Amino acid sequence: MADRRLQVFSTVARLLSFTKAAEALHMTQPAVTFQIRQLEDHFNTRLFDRTHNRISLTSAGELVKSYAEQIISLYGEMDNNVRKLTGDVLGPLVVGASTTIGEYVAPRLVGAYQAQYPDVAVRLNIANTGSIISMVENNDIDIGIVEGPVNNRNLTMKVCWTDELVVVTAPSHPLAQNDVVDIQSVLEYPFISREEGSGTREVIQDYMAKEGFEIGAMNSIVEFGGPESIKNAVSEGLGVSILSIVTLEKELKLNLLRAMSLTKPITRSFSIVFQRQKFRMRAMEEFLEFAENHFKDKRAVALQS
Repeated sequence: MADRRLQVFSTVARLLSFTKAAEALHMTQPAVTFQIRQLEDHFNTRLFDRTHNRISLTSAGELVKSYAEQIISLYGEMDNNVRKLTGDVLGPLVVGASTTIGEYVAPRLVGAYQAQYPDVAVRLNIANTGSIISMVENNDIDIGIVEGPVNNRNLTMKVCWTDELVVVTAPSHPLAQNDVVDIQSVLEYPFISREEGSGTREVIQDYMAKEGFEIGAMNSIVEFGGPESIKNAVSEGLGVSILSIVTLEKELKLNLLRAMSLTKPITRSFSIVFQRQKFRMRAMEEFLEFAENHFKDKRAVALQS
């Protein structure tokens, strides 16, 4: 209900791009330009300087930006408090998840949340950890769920799950007869790794460094952008890999792959991240609480098994 023109203006001012703003708002670029022109006509002044395919805020634009942010925030606060009073939980809510979490953990979490709060329109974006962090920073998504630590003072991080990375081989591989192997043994075989920017790759690199090895010590033969491609390559005998245990449930049951812990296990945190200063809508607050309880239940089941 807050003036649509202010919402459009605020997005353009943040991204400094009509094209990116149109994508973020799910509008056409001419529609975004029209809204900005209406606002400029209303104030009878330019809000953006447009030169050489680049835009920047004018002095008036900077002033409008500061007030627009306050107005939108106050509207959100009002809407949130009324919904608390009436008990309504409405969306939209945009959640981002890093690749492993997005493919194996988030769908179940989001599905359960959506079942409890059907009036919240949840959209799930999946990318590697670095991209999800950037999306949270740029306010493109409300909440991110990522692998590993997050070192950003502007973001709040809550650890929700402890994951283990395990060595993965084909059932016929020489290492497959072991329950536990050391990293030196893994280095003797061709290695299939994740791409740059992957949280899994970063955790492995940190582990190798702590154990006194360079990442180049691994005989990396190919890189893939997701666990499924890696699992297929490993099952075909192309090499070994290190993957999250949460990605292997089906393959281990069907004996398509073998998994073994390292003598010094690799563990990492799955964390929920969001902007420290971002006003939290009711749907976002409920999701954070729901996710925390979801992972508590998941931990309880894991401890009993």
